[in-house]
Amino acid sequence: MRKSDKKIENQIRDVLTEVCEDTLKGYGGFLWVTHTVKFSSFPQSLKIVCVFETNQDRANFLMGEDQFHVSTAIQKAFNKVGVQLKNVDKHISYDTQKNRE
Repeated sequence: MRKSDKKIENQIRDVLTEVCEDTLKGYGGFLWVTHTVKFSSFPQSLKIVCVFETNQDRANFLMGEDQFHVSTAIQKAFNKVGVQLKNVDKHISYDTQKNRE
């Protein structure tokens, strides 16, 4: 990993940790957030996954406006560090712990 890649990785981790602690912890069944990235095509390649405990928790989250609030929080957090995500919803997916096992 190049030094510049490590800097980007740390920045992503810091932003997602902040979003996790400040925003996502308030949603029932939310467990953690993770990501993947191809550094050579960052930020377009950034994929963020919000993981919930059960399919029902995920479904409940997706039924209301919660998804909008979370995507807005993620967008704002990345904007604060100078990373522009053109369509943040294309970068975010929602999964469950059971599906990831």
